[in-house]
Amino acid sequence: MKRVEVLKTYKIYSGGKFPRTESGRYYMAIDPKGNAIANMCRSSRKDVRNAVVSARKSLGTWSGKTAFNRSQVLYRIAEVLEGRKLQFVEELILQGSSKRKAITEVEDSIDRIVYYAGWCDKFCQIGSSVNPVSSSHFNFSTYEPVGVVGLLAPQESSLLGLVSLLMPIISGGNSVVLIASEAYPLCSITFAEVLNASDVPGGVVNILTGHYSELMPPLSSHMDVNAIAFSGLKNLKKDVDLNSVENLKRVRFYESSWNKKDAQGLHYITDFQEVKTTWHPIENIGGASSTY
Repeated sequence: MKRVEVLKTYKIYSGGKFPRTESGRYYMAIDPKGNAIANMCRSSRKDVRNAVVSARKSLGTWSGKTAFNRSQVLYRIAEVLEGRKLQFVEELILQGSSKRKAITEVEDSIDRIVYYAGWCDKFCQIGSSVNPVSSSHFNFSTYEPVGVVGLLAPQESSLLGLVSLLMPIISGGNSVVLIASEAYPLCSITFAEVLNASDVPGGVVNILTGHYSELMPPLSSHMDVNAIAFSGLKNLKKDVDLNSVENLKRVRFYESSWNKKDAQGLHYITDFQEVKTTWHPIENIGGASSTY
């Protein structure tokens, strides 16, 4: 008698824990030949709301860390992913990738994390400025995180697209609620295990699996989500824009081939930053300037 394989059930990642979806539902991840390869939790509206609560709660802790410390944490993510490279290669192959492409995707993902780790304590210096003003003031502009960001991971990419959008957002001090690729979800929850072992505070990144058509509306219309990022989902763009209007969410849509070198850069970080301007008065004493 042929043995029946026990398929792994990939749980969601929310608030630094790995719960099952509150609805108890699941769907099967299918390989290119039509074979079931895993059970994936099918998240619900309530899972989205719970994840947003966790993201908001963790925002102050994460944004309050020094930029250098965030850089260390991102580099630790790269280290842990490097140590588990073979597991990710196997999952990519299960989802239809060739071995060569799978190895390249994992290595590119590691390199991209290191790239954004290097930007954590540098982007503010490059983007900030001292502004000329006509009054007796110093005037400074600098960046601060926009807040909780909803992220719809690229549908066609299991790992590299996810990493390419997630890393610049959290490198700037934001927290994230991420909906993983519906068609290629395996690496997303395994990547959550990497995050969980990498000193990332619980709730900074929350990863849900399920159907975009069900999870996008409550995420993009949630009043405590400050921005939405997504890529390659043109059919959802109009609905995301409309749902984001009520609380004036910042919406960023990217058309990029994530395996190219130009699919990384400073603007992916600053797209999810607010510019804060500070006025500091100057007192003129005997022709000299002093601050108080």
